[in-house]
Amino acid sequence: MKIGLYFGSFNPIHIGHLVIANHMVEHSNLDKVWFVVTPHNPFKKKSSLLDNNQRLEMVYRATKDYDTLNPSDIEFNLSQPNYTINTLVYLEEKYPNYEFCLIMGEDNLKSFHKWKNYELILENHDIYVYPRLSEGKVETQFDGHKKIHSVKAPIMELSSTFIRNSIKEGKNVKPMLPEHVWDYLDEMNFYK
Repeated sequence: MKIGLYFGSFNPIHIGHLVIANHMVEHSNLDKVWFVVTPHNPFKKKSSLLDNNQRLEMVYRATKDYDTLNPSDIEFNLSQPNYTINTLVYLEEKYPNYEFCLIMGEDNLKSFHKWKNYELILENHDIYVYPRLSEGKVETQFDGHKKIHSVKAPIMELSSTFIRNSIKEGKNVKPMLPEHVWDYLDEMNFYK
């Protein structure tokens, strides 16, 4: 089983996240995508970041109708601050029969050389990259790398920050969210 790990705060998860994840499963050799909800860093100001379990609940609600898209709280019980390499090592031990890959936007690939143990990640894991509109260039060491796969996914310029700010301003963002997520946000009065 080949699992794509899609890391994020998902604050909130929106249709752009689902479009990218579903596209990765349908148009690459990934069998499933796990939405890995990144925990709140206790050393950072909370601002508008919802509780870990509230964000996990939204991811659960967003993915419950998709067999190939799953929520994951795997990082909730790992020591903080957490690094992707630590999560990958933990997952490999816990699920030895799965092959884990990373899913990231092209903007993240541009700074990938700054990640802790990025060489080790690249040595042991494939990376599936979706296009993003962003400044800067991808490091030449990643050009044509056998472990980095560009997937021609739709460019989604929708952000959780935009959605939160729009909710705060009283704008209708319902079309930007999976229906079950919108219902939960509305019921809980989040981001207002």
